[in-house]
Amino acid sequence: MRAFHHRDFSDLHSLVHAKQLAGLTASLCIPTLNEEGTIARIVDTLRVALIDDCPLIDELIVIDSGSTDRTCQLAADAGATVIAANRILPHLEPRTGKGENLWKAVHQCRGDLIAYVDGDIANIHPRFVTGTLGPLIRYPEIGYVKGFYERPLLAQEGVDPRGGGRVTEILVRPLFDRFCPDLAALHQPLAGEYAARRTILESLPFPTGYGVETAHLIDVWRAHGISAIAQTDLDERIHRNRSLADLGRMSDQILDAFLPRFLGQTASQQERPPMISLAEYRERHHSGNHR
Repeated sequence: MRAFHHRDFSDLHSLVHAKQLAGLTASLCIPTLNEEGTIARIVDTLRVALIDDCPLIDELIVIDSGSTDRTCQLAADAGATVIAANRILPHLEPRTGKGENLWKAVHQCRGDLIAYVDGDIANIHPRFVTGTLGPLIRYPEIGYVKGFYERPLLAQEGVDPRGGGRVTEILVRPLFDRFCPDLAALHQPLAGEYAARRTILESLPFPTGYGVETAHLIDVWRAHGISAIAQTDLDERIHRNRSLADLGRMSDQILDAFLPRFLGQTASQQERPPMISLAEYRERHHSGNHR
């Protein structure tokens, strides 16, 4: 598995030129739920650096799960296009969860490349986007790029700051070691900062909850091989820490995505089908008459 550092892609003008030569477009999606403390600065920082100053991304979209605070207003005021998840493909049975937002982003975003950034980053910097889009722009054989970083909050708890968090080290890494050791080389498989080619994302089923990243890695590895996956060192990420109860729910959803893929068990949590299977998606993105 190839590994990079975000400094490998710090020359934004060169990266934009390479993107243009390759005929690529790029979208950034921020999935949110009650992120009023961080979302305005995240949107403003990334919009100024990556759209206004140097047009690496072609659109910045916030997809919201139903925030009850000022997240949506603050994001819109900072320059994002804000869309409620339940307004995308509204005829479908409504579902909630991070994976639901990410799946609907594939439908909503227009870019050939789609980057995701979580909405709770306290030390936001353009590297969280350039570090994951860069390998996709420079290396056409790479299709899916995960970020990794140091996390001071977890370091205080005795967890390797460049390794995974508690759920990764206790659950995900042991599963990867046993069932798919190629993926065990990922430092932080659950990182919310990553990017992928549309052609890959549209072919993947999406668990609607926190199992989505685990499912993605397994499915991309199986379909395209480990050479299609890369990771980039993004230095340090500061964000809120989750409670043990939250981590327990996350672990349950990860297991629910993992077990059917290796043990043939039926998932108790719902998965959305590959987006390419929806007629509405094919009309929007593959008909040649984009609305």
